Amino acid sequence: MSSPEPDSVARNVRRWTESNAQYTDGRAAQAWARDDVGWGLWGIPEAQVGALGDVAGLDVVELGCGTAYFSARLAKLGARPVGVDPTPAQLATARRMQEQTGIVFPLVEAPGERVPLPDASFDLAVSEYGASIWADPYLWVPEAARLLRPGGRLVFLRNTPLVILCAPDTGQVDERLHRPQFGMFRFEWPDDVGVEFHLAHGDWIRLLRGNGFAIEDLIELQAPAEAAQHVFYDFVTPEWARQWPAEEIWIARKG
Repeated sequence: MSSPEPDSVARNVRRWTESNAQYTDGRAAQAWARDDVGWGLWGIPEAQVGALGDVAGLDVVELGCGTAYFSARLAKLGARPVGVDPTPAQLATARRMQEQTGIVFPLVEAPGERVPLPDASFDLAVSEYGASIWADPYLWVPEAARLLRPGGRLVFLRNTPLVILCAPDTGQVDERLHRPQFGMFRFEWPDDVGVEFHLAHGDWIRLLRGNGFAIEDLIELQAPAEAAQHVFYDFVTPEWARQWPAEEIWIARKG
C-alpha cells in the first residue's frame, strides 16, 4: 500500500491555483516565448550559468513544472521533456500554451513526492522553483533518483539557506538573521497558504549522497547589475541579491 500524500500537497495546490489566477497564467505567453533557458528571479541566461550543458536528445522530467515554460524552452533546445505538476490550473495553462505554440510534450498531474512514471526513464531531472521548494525533499529526491537512468543528472534551483535565514515572517529580506539554521525543514509563512521546504547545505549533501547522487557543483547566483525588482516575487531586492546569494543551483549525478 502506498504511503498517504503529504498534507502540504493539497495546500500547495490551493496556493498555486490562486497564484495562477493572479500572475502565472497572464505571464505564460511571455514565459513561453523565450528561446533559451533563464534561471531564477532575474532570468540569468544558461549561457552564463552553465548548469545544464547540451540537452538535445535528452529525456527530461521537470518536477513541479507549473505552466511548463521551462520544459518548453528545453524542448526548443532539442530535449524531450515531460512536465509533472499537482495543480490542475497550472497544467491547464500549460496545455493552452501548447495549443498556441505547437510545442507539445506530455504533462502529468502528480506531486513531486509521488510521480506515476517508470523507473530509469530519464537522462535529466530538473526543477526551477518547483518540487525543489514546494515538495518534501525527503520524498522528491528519492523519486528523482528512481526516475533517472544511471549517470543521469539532477539539476535544481532553489532559495539559498541564507536568504531564508534573513527573511522576516512578513516583508522583504534584510541584513539580519531572523531564525535558526539548525532544524530547517518546513516553512509556513503567515501571508501564504502554501508550504515550503528548506534545508541547510549539510542536510542537502547528506540527502543527495544518501540517494546515490554524486554532487558535481553548487552554483550561487548573483543578481545582475541591470536586474530590476521582480513585480510579483518581491521578497528579495536585487540590491540584496547582488551582495549575497538568494538563489542556488545544485547539480548532481546518479551513480
